[in-house]
Amino acid sequence: MDNSRHETPDEAMRKVTTDMIRRALRLARRRGRTVTISKTAKGKGLDIATLDPDSPEGLQRLTAYLTPVQRHYTFSGLGAPEEPNAINWRQVNLPFFRRVRVLVDVGISFFLKGTPLKNRLYRRMGAHIGRNVEIMQMVWLDHFRPELIFVGDNTLIGAFSRLTVHAYEGSGKFRYGIIEIGPNCTIGAGTGIGPILIEEGVRTLPGTTLSPYLARVRAGSVVGFSPPPVKLPDQQPTAKLPDEQPMA
Repeated sequence: MDNSRHETPDEAMRKVTTDMIRRALRLARRRGRTVTISKTAKGKGLDIATLDPDSPEGLQRLTAYLTPVQRHYTFSGLGAPEEPNAINWRQVNLPFFRRVRVLVDVGISFFLKGTPLKNRLYRRMGAHIGRNVEIMQMVWLDHFRPELIFVGDNTLIGAFSRLTVHAYEGSGKFRYGIIEIGPNCTIGAGTGIGPILIEEGVRTLPGTTLSPYLARVRAGSVVGFSPPPVKLPDQQPTAKLPDEQPMA
């Protein structure tokens, strides 16, 4: 799936949420379940049956619900795996064949070096990748909804970093959100990133975990662990000279 570089994060979130509500509603009717969506991880959910995008009234309510659009949402009520009428949360996300195709693309990209070819592969998956972006080997871009990932121009993402737009919380509940990395950023190797807004010129130190601890990193910030304290070795006590003998 190729995407327009001019799509905004709000537009991407609105499109993804509408699509998932439509899919979840179809599955909920088939399984006889009530599925809800909320704007916060622990907030009161709204029955998605009232937000049906295929009915005039539901579309009007959905438009109002998504105005303004949030940076993350939570689906609940899909049921635990052993419940007979449970809904697999992966089915709410994408059709089966697109899930497989995106997963294969992610696997291929995992081993590619940071080249324009790799960026084209990410764009085909749906991710929004700017100009002159370098994404090193072993970087994992979430295959859940790649179109929720935005990386600005002239940004470097170090090896073994992880960009995850969703989190499954068990018992048929999952949340998802936008990852937006601004231009001219340096993401150190092994950085863990969830839904977040990273502004221009940010640098993360290797091994830093940003989410769920931070929702926004201001422009020009350097994020990472404090330098480890260094304890100097104990100094050896100065040897004492034997007491001088008194003169007779």
